Amino acid sequence: MTPLVTASPKDFLCDRQQVLAWLTANVPAPRLQHILRVETMAAELALHHGLDVDRAAWAGLLHDLAKYFPPERLLSMAQEAGLPITEVDEADPHLLHADISALVARQQFGVTDEQVLAAIANHTLGQAGMDALSCVVFLADSLEPGRGQTVELEELRKVAHQNLQEAVWRVCDRTLLWLIDQHRLIHPRMLLTRNWAMQVAPAKPKKSERKATAKV
Repeated sequence: MTPLVTASPKDFLCDRQQVLAWLTANVPAPRLQHILRVETMAAELALHHGLDVDRAAWAGLLHDLAKYFPPERLLSMAQEAGLPITEVDEADPHLLHADISALVARQQFGVTDEQVLAAIANHTLGQAGMDALSCVVFLADSLEPGRGQTVELEELRKVAHQNLQEAVWRVCDRTLLWLIDQHRLIHPRMLLTRNWAMQVAPAKPKKSERKATAKV
């Protein structure tokens, strides 16, 4: 796959090959391919929306650093960092992996760019009021080509090129519907993200788009 990150901005102390070597040693090959697709889609969306392509690509490349950390490690790192931990996080520590990935990006790779760190931390649950770069990485994680080629996903990809916030709340709706269908816990942060995005970019959902899809 063609590298998206062509240079290290001043706030990065690593290069792409260092990150790839670390990922190869710490995540399974299928997950690495997902990460590379997120990197690509984040860069493409950033370019389309006039955002910083390098920052989007870096955030995409770094977004799943803690994906395979065991639950006890995720909880321990979150506690040590003073991150807010909800009852839902305690019941399903995997939901902390995005925030912990931002910590690893800072500690392991010297990332200090706050926009990039926020985009990493927000890629799973989002955040009310998050900036466009965070929206781009959130959407790339959900909509990269490996997620499928259904009519619903293709429509969401089109929306992501038209209006980032509308795409965010539509992705949230689908994830929430899937969680309800699977009788899974719902993190309050995703609800806040969904409501914020809907208020910023109101649009009436179509009945034909109610089939649930979810990020894993």
